[in-house]
Amino acid sequence: MDITKLQRAVVDALEDVKAQDIRVFNTTEMTSLFDRVIIASATSNRQTRALASSVAEKVKAIGGNVIATEGEETGEWVLVDVGDIVVHIMQPAIRAYYNLEEVWGGKPVRMKLAPESTRPAVATSDVAFDPMITTEEPTGRRAASRASSRPTRSNR
Repeated sequence: MDITKLQRAVVDALEDVKAQDIRVFNTTEMTSLFDRVIIASATSNRQTRALASSVAEKVKAIGGNVIATEGEETGEWVLVDVGDIVVHIMQPAIRAYYNLEEVWGGKPVRMKLAPESTRPAVATSDVAFDPMITTEEPTGRRAASRASSRPTRSNR
């Protein structure tokens, strides 16, 4: 199955059940076991299970196979293996603790998500996640002005 078609189906399934902070990473150079890792957040055990179910249904509907699903008993972290893609659906505290973005985040995949008006608000940040925008530390004048505005021993 075409990886972009499978990827789109997984992201659509996550968006259908209002997953938050969806991230897609290309892992082809890191491992030969799968081509993508998709990480998403859910607000409750019930939502993690619903997201996993939605992913499985959508993948099967396009002719894909669900190899395994793990973690549905507790619902804090549910993993769905659909062959070329491994989907991690986690509650925010678990996601922050394990920080899988650091492990798999070398090559983020840019793809268009649902329109912002239909995307759920992210409570952990002032700005909703947009995979088309990458954030970096400020450089140039902004960084210099920020550094100069910090209190030092001489200007306290």
